[in-house]
Amino acid sequence: MARSGADPIYWDDAYAIALLLKASHPDAEPADVDHATLKQWVIALPGFSDDPDMTRAEWLDDIQCEWLEIGGLK
Repeated sequence: MARSGADPIYWDDAYAIALLLKASHPDAEPADVDHATLKQWVIALPGFSDDPDMTRAEWLDDIQCEWLEIGGLK
């Protein structure tokens, strides 16, 4: 999923982040990804433009829930 020219993404863009995570980590089980790993994966996404240190646990939970809902499970 290319994001060149796309809007920047921020911590609270849970759905957009979940879509990108599904594309970039297709073999991952979202429920098994710990917050530290999830944070690193989000920061590494193309278009991520937020402050890496400003994350909140509830945002990571929201991202993980969205990822599960869009079919992250195998």
